Amino acid sequence: MSATASMFSQSFFHGTKADLKPGDPIAVGHESNFTEAKPLSWVYFTGTLDAAIWGAELAAGNESERIYVVEPTGPVEDDPNLTDKKFPGNPTLSYRSREPLRVIAEVTKWQGHPPERLQEMRDALARLKAEGADIID
Repeated sequence: MSATASMFSQSFFHGTKADLKPGDPIAVGHESNFTEAKPLSWVYFTGTLDAAIWGAELAAGNESERIYVVEPTGPVEDDPNLTDKKFPGNPTLSYRSREPLRVIAEVTKWQGHPPERLQEMRDALARLKAEGADIID
């Protein structure tokens, strides 16, 4: 990503079940939404609403699914969990940072995936966990 100013802006999203407000930070040191691993040393976000929807739908917990528009406060890099392993070229626009994300706003109108597609994804994640391959870098 370039720091060069542009008349067009890239929006970034974070899907979760955490209840946040504009201005709140999303910082490292929290458990993953998807695994029972140790607290993460990265925060993850995406440039596509669809990927954020997956994040919200698959996040652990019983709280409401939420999607936030966020802005990085420091350097970012491609998320190697997806770009190196599953989607070369980063078509999901998935990123991570060691610096906090700042919540700008909540996306309140979005449509989730069909229940059968969501179950397919949950089953795939369960298979990864059973194989010990649910590691988040």
